[in-house]
Amino acid sequence: MTAPTSKPVTAFGPDFPFPYDEWITHEAGLGQIPESAHGKKVAVIGSGAAAMTASFELMRMGLHPVIYESGQFGGRLRSHEFEGSGGITAELGGMRFPISSTGFYHYINMLGLETEEFPNPLTPAAGSTVIDLEGETHYGETLADLPDVYHEVAMAYDEALEESAHFSALKDAIRNRDAGRIKELWDPIVEEWDERTFYDFVVSSKAFSRLSFRHREVFGQVGFGTGGWDSDFSNTMLEILRVNVCELDDDQRYVVGGVEQMPKGLWQREVDGMAHWPDGTSLSKLNNGGTRAGVRKISRHSDGQQLEITDAWGRVDSYEAVLATCQSHLLTTSIETDEDLFEQKMWMALDRTRYMQSSKTFVMVDRPFWKDKDPETGRDVMSMTLTDRLTRGTYLFDNGPGKPAVICLTYSWMTDALKMLPLSVDERVNLALAALKKIYPKVDIAQHIVGDPVTVSWEDDPNFLGAFKGALPGHYRYNSRMYGHFIQEKLPEKHRGIFMAGDGVSWTPAWVEGAVQTALNSVWGIMTHFGGSTHQGNPGPGDVYPMLGPMVLGE
Repeated sequence: MTAPTSKPVTAFGPDFPFPYDEWITHEAGLGQIPESAHGKKVAVIGSGAAAMTASFELMRMGLHPVIYESGQFGGRLRSHEFEGSGGITAELGGMRFPISSTGFYHYINMLGLETEEFPNPLTPAAGSTVIDLEGETHYGETLADLPDVYHEVAMAYDEALEESAHFSALKDAIRNRDAGRIKELWDPIVEEWDERTFYDFVVSSKAFSRLSFRHREVFGQVGFGTGGWDSDFSNTMLEILRVNVCELDDDQRYVVGGVEQMPKGLWQREVDGMAHWPDGTSLSKLNNGGTRAGVRKISRHSDGQQLEITDAWGRVDSYEAVLATCQSHLLTTSIETDEDLFEQKMWMALDRTRYMQSSKTFVMVDRPFWKDKDPETGRDVMSMTLTDRLTRGTYLFDNGPGKPAVICLTYSWMTDALKMLPLSVDERVNLALAALKKIYPKVDIAQHIVGDPVTVSWEDDPNFLGAFKGALPGHYRYNSRMYGHFIQEKLPEKHRGIFMAGDGVSWTPAWVEGAVQTALNSVWGIMTHFGGSTHQGNPGPGDVYPMLGPMVLGE
């Protein structure tokens, strides 16, 4: 007899335990709008994962999404193809996608995109890992190869999660999609940890209090899963718990050929059997093959009902609904947004949203030379590397026989990312090479570099002003306001018709699943705004929100 397999952990809650993956795959569909609304236009600001997910589903309902984009198509799913490489890419934005992101993978699978295991530290895909901390270097292929301090740190964090977050019980409830049990466990955690930091969680735990400062330092610098967590130490612990309990930092994959194929694929995909539109219609065709220019102004039409969008060239169009998937700070900086479109408490949430800095620098190399063996040690001459040096994380990508390989020389956040901000791409490469030379004195990385390097600092991009949200203690109420804004039935008329989506609106910033889930929330909201509804056998997020919505903390 075959033993029963455990159900997988997915990004099912915990704040709002709704089965998005089941909703979008149900044979009844997401819902329908009245025929009188068929063909009506909806303005969509942005072209990333949230924008394209929502636009695709709204098109299938019979609406006409009109896409506005001020920069590069794809948002922070930005894949840079090295010149003349035949499709070799560097992922400047999202690059690793946990298998628990079932909503995201629905669209990845629908588009027929291929994924492979991401070469995270101490995984088979990485082959080998080097941890370099305070000048002391350790080589390993699994955790078992590392000194005791690393085992002690890993065990201490596991113990802390059990002690203060009922971790195993919460994960079991998520596996079983037991919404009631999830809320029973999660809601008290929200009350206890909303105003306390990740670092507070670590240092106040019994497990870490028995250990030294050195253990906390190791945890911050090289951490667990994908690397060090010190840049998140000031964030609310709720932010980290969501990552852990939904296994967003585990079992990650990358998209072969670049994740930018996801939003582009939804843009180009021709669909049959839709409401209103003829077979073979696509978002691209509805938009005449190109997006509108970036939005410069959002205002209420003089009729008090419709919303007006003014683009970068002064073109003004009116819409009954607008979906903003841009980062919230743009609504008070590059986009002139009528203050009366949101209530003041919402403006507080949008303005207080805090975005984290992030920097990456990539080079293409002639081959995966790091797999060469050192004749003295028999080890790989270079490995996936975690360090306290300015490179922080160095990732190695083997694209197969006879193809160039790619190195992410440095991936850093917050203060470490700001160190790179004023530097040119060549200066960043040289600094990274110098740092790695101290770890691998016998390896000449530069002799393998081909083509031009590429870099990004998301905080320096005027279309983003930061990489992703990092909620601080006390931000739960702000997040709740933004996340629940798609339900507009009780809003004053003047605040209706403008919707928001994106991972920055979600409970899981920096993870594309949050962008997909909030996009689907907005689909429900816009459908309802046009007088539509879901099928009785397939209720949507807004239908069950009164019962399963996030915990409400008093003001």
